[in-house]
Amino acid sequence: MLQFNIDITQTSNQNIVKFIVNSFLTRSTSYEFKNIDEAKASPLAQQLFYLPFVKTVYITQNFVAIEKFDIVEWKDVQEEVAESIVEYLNTGKPVITETDIPKKIPVSIYAESTPNPAVMKFVANKPMATGTFEFKNIEDTAHSPLAKALFNFPFVKEVFISGNFVSVMIFNMAEWEEISMEIREFIRKFIEDGKPVLNDDAMNTTNTASTISSTKESSEQTVKVHTDLEKEIISILDEYVKPAVARDGGHILFDSFNEDTKTVKVILQGACSGCPSSTITLKNGIETMLKEMLHGQINSVVAING
Repeated sequence: MLQFNIDITQTSNQNIVKFIVNSFLTRSTSYEFKNIDEAKASPLAQQLFYLPFVKTVYITQNFVAIEKFDIVEWKDVQEEVAESIVEYLNTGKPVITETDIPKKIPVSIYAESTPNPAVMKFVANKPMATGTFEFKNIEDTAHSPLAKALFNFPFVKEVFISGNFVSVMIFNMAEWEEISMEIREFIRKFIEDGKPVLNDDAMNTTNTASTISSTKESSEQTVKVHTDLEKEIISILDEYVKPAVARDGGHILFDSFNEDTKTVKVILQGACSGCPSSTITLKNGIETMLKEMLHGQINSVVAING
């Protein structure tokens, strides 16, 4: 039987913390409960409402998010809450019961163009994944039913899933003007039908040949001990570069730092991978930023496609 564990993640709202679980809690349905009476469909949410500081409970595919009242600070109670959730999950009791389930949140998808003309970004009104997942071909998709289904379209070349969006790269045999509506509706219906974007194995996979689960970033950062300078580089990329890249349907990973040449190597994924302009633009932008912020400790940045 799977033993659950939880990662605690802060959000942009200081009153809301996410408790990310290493398995799926629901399929594609998200739930929001404002009080214990609304939470009849979720024994877990009801239990959480016995904590006096809990204001709202959100339950989605692989995390529980809790909004608190101002009477406590998260740093004082978040470990206790995480332990309570893990203890409940490990009993095998249901997270959501079959009766009194609230209406599903309607699924909407909108398409965004990206700097890469071969890639379109499809954004959902609900989270699809925690972390980043890149699929270069259908053989890579054992952990993602959605990616596997998208590769059944003959014009799909690569699929990238992160947060609440899917980036799709196509071969030049097709034009986005002709197929974007079809892909958008396919993704919307796939999620609305309750089919999983990722399966449980994706939660526990580290680094595989399929480049799933944040590829090198997740595995290397847990194995390799970074120097203080490398930690600063990663922090700058996380804070200043990744959000901008994600808006364009891509992702950037720290790969390595050569102390002798003072060269930083980064990996471009999603819409950034193979983009005619992104390698030069991102390289120059990142290079300038790192040189300015790290005062001569960086000479150059090399960007490679994932």
